[in-house]
Amino acid sequence: MKKILIFLLAAICYVQPYQAQNVEFNIDEINIDYERFVLPNGLTLLVHEDHKAPIVAVNVWYHVGSKNEKKGKSGFAHLFEHLMFNGSENYDDDYFQVIERIGGTDVNGTTNSDRTNYFQNVPVSALDQVLFLESDRMGHLLGVVDQELLDEQRGVVQNEKRQGENQPYGQQRNYLTKAMYPEGHPYSWTVIGEMEDLNAASLEDVQEWFKSYYGAANAVIAIAGDVNPEEIHKKVLAYFGDIPAGQTIGRQEVNIPVHNGDTYQVYEDRVPETRVLFAWNTPPFGHKEDLHFDLISAILSSGKNSRLYKKLVYEDQIVSNVFAYQASSEIASTFVSFANVKPGEDAKEVEKKLLAEIDKFIENGPTEAELKRVKAEYFARFIKGLERIGGFGGVSDILASNETYHEDASYYKKQLKFIEEATAADLKATAKKWLTRGKHTLIANPFPEYTVTESKIDRSKLPPLGTPKTAKFPEVQRAQLSNGMNIVLAKREGVSTIVMDLMFDAGYKTDYLAIPGTASLAMNLMDEGTKDMNSLQINEKLQLLGANLYSNSDLDISRVGMNTLKQSLDESLNLFADVIMNPDFPQKEFDRLKSEQMNDIKREKSQPVAMALRVINKYLYGEDHPYSNPATGTGYEDTVEKLTRADVQKFYETWIKPNNATLVITGDVEMSELKSKLEKSLGKMKKGDVPTITYAKPKTGAKNTLYLMNRPESQQSVIIGSYLTEKYGDVSEVALEQMVNVLGGEFTSRINMNLREDKHWAYGAFGFVMDAKQERPFVVYAPVQTDKTSESILELRKELSEFVSTRPVTQAELDKVKNNQILALPGQWETNSAVNNSLYNLVKYDLPDDYYQSYDSNIRNLSLKDIEEVSTKMVKPNEVNWFMVGDRAKIADKLDQLGFDSIIEIDADGNMLTPPIKTPEKDEVKN
Repeated sequence: MKKILIFLLAAICYVQPYQAQNVEFNIDEINIDYERFVLPNGLTLLVHEDHKAPIVAVNVWYHVGSKNEKKGKSGFAHLFEHLMFNGSENYDDDYFQVIERIGGTDVNGTTNSDRTNYFQNVPVSALDQVLFLESDRMGHLLGVVDQELLDEQRGVVQNEKRQGENQPYGQQRNYLTKAMYPEGHPYSWTVIGEMEDLNAASLEDVQEWFKSYYGAANAVIAIAGDVNPEEIHKKVLAYFGDIPAGQTIGRQEVNIPVHNGDTYQVYEDRVPETRVLFAWNTPPFGHKEDLHFDLISAILSSGKNSRLYKKLVYEDQIVSNVFAYQASSEIASTFVSFANVKPGEDAKEVEKKLLAEIDKFIENGPTEAELKRVKAEYFARFIKGLERIGGFGGVSDILASNETYHEDASYYKKQLKFIEEATAADLKATAKKWLTRGKHTLIANPFPEYTVTESKIDRSKLPPLGTPKTAKFPEVQRAQLSNGMNIVLAKREGVSTIVMDLMFDAGYKTDYLAIPGTASLAMNLMDEGTKDMNSLQINEKLQLLGANLYSNSDLDISRVGMNTLKQSLDESLNLFADVIMNPDFPQKEFDRLKSEQMNDIKREKSQPVAMALRVINKYLYGEDHPYSNPATGTGYEDTVEKLTRADVQKFYETWIKPNNATLVITGDVEMSELKSKLEKSLGKMKKGDVPTITYAKPKTGAKNTLYLMNRPESQQSVIIGSYLTEKYGDVSEVALEQMVNVLGGEFTSRINMNLREDKHWAYGAFGFVMDAKQERPFVVYAPVQTDKTSESILELRKELSEFVSTRPVTQAELDKVKNNQILALPGQWETNSAVNNSLYNLVKYDLPDDYYQSYDSNIRNLSLKDIEEVSTKMVKPNEVNWFMVGDRAKIADKLDQLGFDSIIEIDADGNMLTPPIKTPEKDEVKN
């Protein structure tokens, strides 16, 4: 389980730790049952049984990453990962296409410095097809890889690199990599590589890479879910047994550079704040002291009681963000700590104080209370991860990573033991040893001999799908407390987590009756102190309970949520109720979070997509509509500056009432027991009148207008086309979902296949309908390379126009998205959080209680006529307004030739900088 543990932070003043009942964790009871098989060709198979849902996770790890590349060939491991998704010799079709058709979810491939993995969750009935596809691309790939495919995916990867580097701090990884590892070290280049190296990749390189590293003996397959190990062993042997072991691979030795002396580097990038960063070379992944650094980083920066957060964010208030983390890798790791300097503060002072806090830890080590807290947090996080069978951090991921890196799938037990046994003296010694000097160790082992077995698999066609199992959504139970608060419960037995969200009919729309930014700030303050506990005490109690608590808003709903463990439910509910019923809104916390919200607005104005989201509602709804404020909810700098603590208290007193609330909860709890507990706590909230919000008719005004935001030196242009459509429920939402999936909602949608796969002008381009209870924006979205800006707009226009004219949805397209949706349902509700999210939607949009039980049949019954009807109502090519963020100097000339009725330049708050520019008449437009 390769990790970079970065913890979300917030903090207030230091007080005596709150004394809460600690949850005891017995790590000897933490266990992942599995069976291990090694095929005659060296392929390692790990199988874990989990029958809670009729799904299976297939996770294939190859022990090869960017560190196996040669100098001048950087980025090749990641480029090859992309090639693996474009068909194989016996099934020459896009991998995402077939996985979507068989109901796959959580499907992806990733590359890091040490390994490449491919994973997907599918219904059990589709397992044979996945094994066929995975074995076919492991053993039968090169016949379909030609120059055209290589060039296509090279363009996709290069756009991915541009998109990453176009973000604030996007260049940080490049500088840090080269600074920490000397030239020639396997980690001295980034995983995504250099542009010139990607351009130099040849077909010969592809063939050599496949032959060198994609043999069976260099792979681990972890399969988890509703399966039987012996049956899986037989299937895997049948599908993979004839694949050669591959070439003998010499593993690279542990190579931790000694970073003698201090080095210093300054660079410039388009960022909202100065960032001060320190890094040290440290032990490799899985080493005892590597685990020590996980605890050290948590003590320094995880939670509101962390040292760096208390000192720099809360007490001194000179930084807006501070982190520490252990970036663990196979032959060497890096310990990193960085802080973002608040505008107006001295970067040199931040540098001095950040280093001073780390030096204090090196000198004195942690307290017992700190160690106890972060250990509890570590074990709770690990236990929660075991709920998922696939994806990042799920059971199959844990088994595959431990087997790949340590040749022991249960090595995680040793890591947990390292955490359990770590003492304050150990952490002090580790910090003093590694944060002042480096160390090098060398280990080499021979490889065994391998053979292959005869295959009887017919590779001329895919194996048939098995009988699909029906998706199971829990029965929805309802109750009401005496004060009018509604309770909606989905009981799920045998799952250790309990998830709850208390929903209030409020959200950003209430800023229409107040000051823009109020709802966001008020909900952020909800957990910053009660009448009896301050923020630090709340946070410490949450860590000891193994719980997470959050409060936020979206456009229509404000909520307070909690994810906790069944064993700590009673105390978690008491804390949950106290936060909701007794918020204190301390003045110091108000001042701090108000300042942070101001900084958030500044950051949004520097990020291309956020810049567009800040202005789109203003021009779609008109300024006198409750939805007209920035879609991010943060408000404007001048409005947030005016906010007072009284405004926040007024929001709470106006909207946070039990008769304006519904608690949705998922977990192993009885409704009668739950209602009794809640009646004694949340049942004491006093109900009262709640204002009614009136929605004026949206005043979109112009059509075919381009609103342009200038962002000099941008490597990409962010294009958003949008217009308002019907309210939720005014059309068939099931039909709308599938229509959107065909047009722009899935990887294989028309828009993404056009701009990414066919043109490779974008890393990703999509279409969707934004969430709202009233009229909703329909959006097409594409961040594209700057020199293809105007061409991309023409392609988006074409896709929208042809969708309701010459190229309507076909039966084949409908069948594909329908089947994917139906077959994906068993995995959609794997976790309690996922189930609770569906409950959230059920309540938000007033859906019937059996909505998700009947969802399967409603999709199956969709006809092409249903899709055509909803397309006619929802896709309106002639009503689109366009929003663009890019380098005006590089794109302006061609924009005049696109036939816009007018082009208006606006700032990041949506204010017009120039009067509308009337473009040439359409019959004068140049080709």
